[in-house]
Amino acid sequence: MQRRHFLSGAMGLAAGAAVGLPAMPASSASSALAAGAGWRMPDEGERHAATWMAFGANDEVWGKRLKAGAQANLARIAQAIASVEPVHMLVNEEDYDVAARLCGNKVKLLVQPIDDLWMRDTGPVFVRKAGGALAGVNFNFNGWGEKQDYDDDALVAGFVAGRAGVAVLESSLVLEGGGIEVDGQGTAIITESCVLNANRNPGVGKAKCEQELHRLLGIEKVIWLPGIAGQDITDGHTDFYARFCAPGVVAAGFENDPASPERAVTQRHLDILRKATDARGRPLQVVVLPGPGQVRPQYENKDFAAGYINFYVCNGAVLCPEFGDAAADRNTRAILREHFPGRDIVQLNIDAIAAGGGGIHCTTQQQPA
Repeated sequence: MQRRHFLSGAMGLAAGAAVGLPAMPASSASSALAAGAGWRMPDEGERHAATWMAFGANDEVWGKRLKAGAQANLARIAQAIASVEPVHMLVNEEDYDVAARLCGNKVKLLVQPIDDLWMRDTGPVFVRKAGGALAGVNFNFNGWGEKQDYDDDALVAGFVAGRAGVAVLESSLVLEGGGIEVDGQGTAIITESCVLNANRNPGVGKAKCEQELHRLLGIEKVIWLPGIAGQDITDGHTDFYARFCAPGVVAAGFENDPASPERAVTQRHLDILRKATDARGRPLQVVVLPGPGQVRPQYENKDFAAGYINFYVCNGAVLCPEFGDAAADRNTRAILREHFPGRDIVQLNIDAIAAGGGGIHCTTQQQPA
């Protein structure tokens, strides 16, 4: 269940939490909109207008061999999503021809400087009002606590919101989309190790964090998981530990290896989730989604993200990895088919992205319909 470590030793201090002007400016009414109540982060399974991705693997962070594999994996994910909904892919100008060749004409490419490929973390978190208005929350991406260069990625949330034609809602918090999991009905699952970390939000406690998430995302109740700070570059994102399949139903990971530092914390997470209730008072049904017992050797390394929890729910389908462990892959497909009835379960080989410490969910950001 490993995720990416500090892949790049270089880390330039970007312009803090400041977000520059996108190529197509978002609404100037952002401040007024943010002051109003009624924003809600929809469940990922609600209808999408599009999925946003980033073709951002580079030599400095990934190395040439892993970069080529990650780019091929990104194209594979984008093509699978493009069969059910529009895909908008940000790409550096120098990578445009490669992206066009790999992704094909069903993926819309948008030239925009980017540092890395993790759109879940750099992109805006889209929210909706009861009347249907959309906005994008800018959570001030800072390179996962200033562990990696982020000058260009700090601008992605504003750029995407602008191209989507929605207002930007500014936040006092620094966090990433991978650190928040919601059921669309007022419940969030969040890891303390990430969001309450001093490298993002010094001096911020649970109460202040919950107040801001209520204002921007409509969160009524947060189920806090401990996570592990410093184990990987994300400091323990929620989307590798626990995901909502539906309101009241959570798929959770468990580390089978007793020697792994994640064994104890994933057991603690299961204990917390099994005792928890959601914002509407329902006890959670917890479904354990075990990881594979083995992976293919080509990209296997200490950072390899060998877990199935990082799946992505899009229009009519659920995308999840397969790792070459036939029994574990088959078990995952059966569990997801049971809990996502009416959706195709699409399993993809994303070994190069997994070798970089991430998964399918990490590479995507949904724009609600």
